[in-house]
Amino acid sequence: MTDVVRLSIWCRDRVGLVSAIAARLFDLGINLGDGTFATLGEGAEFTALCELPTGLEPAALRDELARLPELDAATIHISPFGLGMHQLDAARVTHEITCVGPDQPGLLARLSEALVGSGANIASLVATRLEGRVELYRMVLTVGIPGNRAETCLATLRNTAQQLGQTLTWTDATAGKKQALVGG
Repeated sequence: MTDVVRLSIWCRDRVGLVSAIAARLFDLGINLGDGTFATLGEGAEFTALCELPTGLEPAALRDELARLPELDAATIHISPFGLGMHQLDAARVTHEITCVGPDQPGLLARLSEALVGSGANIASLVATRLEGRVELYRMVLTVGIPGNRAETCLATLRNTAQQLGQTLTWTDATAGKKQALVGG
């Protein structure tokens, strides 16, 4: 029987970090479930569900990872995962939405409100400040929009993005169709 744990690593970002973590997990016979990796400023965060092989205890996994030079001074947390490993229907991705425009307070709040009103669920979100002549903010959201509400949801997002001066594009993950909703 395998134990499922949630692995969370916080450390300074560096080239080869994901490769080092993934290789060590593979060497230990760990099967990865859902996971994320993101840089946050100069830091990086790796989080994943891990199926531990019989006989590998969470404390031993933590010790093995702490030995990696790439994880020098990392914070490593391993905790039991008491939920199912398979995503709920609401987490199934139907669209990828990219929003780029001037950075401003409340941007994520306004866009996410438009999604909630249509019963859409955010499965993942990546937000990045883009430095240049004008400071821009880019968000990439993968969302699950109920089929009968997709058209209304995307129209609401288009109106909201337009009010906020954002450029919004989307891809229908179920059909591979990409469309610009609002031009910048």
